[in-house]
Amino acid sequence: MDRIGACGASDTGSTPVGRTRMTIAICGSLTFHADMRRVQETLTNLGHTAIVPKSLRLIEHEGFQKPKTVSERLRAEAKYDFIREHFRAIESSDAILVVNPAHHGISGYIGGNTFLEMGVAFYLQKPIYLLNPVPSMDYELELAAMHPVVLNGELARI
Repeated sequence: MDRIGACGASDTGSTPVGRTRMTIAICGSLTFHADMRRVQETLTNLGHTAIVPKSLRLIEHEGFQKPKTVSERLRAEAKYDFIREHFRAIESSDAILVVNPAHHGISGYIGGNTFLEMGVAFYLQKPIYLLNPVPSMDYELELAAMHPVVLNGELARI
């Protein structure tokens, strides 16, 4: 997991007055890796610590590419333990933030792994933030039942 905090900020932090500095696990499809890094930077600038999936570091520094087939995905998961590692990041965080832009023609797309991560956060009673509204998908009811806070792109609301 890749942790980046508020560059040298003291315990009083650089968060706005009255806001609590949090550790936030960022979740989302690997397709959105550039968006997740931008969100991480913004959260860091707001005084939070943001944890991104290990796969982002591998993409940026080791040439890792998102697997295209099921067998490639299974080999990558066996080698890197992506799912379990990000579950641990969620467990150690104060909240999660789902980066959910449009994808596959669905506004606010949330894929299978991200849905699992939201379930873990919900079970652990962590606040769940969505960057964009809950998508219209087969599991829309389950997503809404986790009571996520929809930010409508406004990260300063955290």
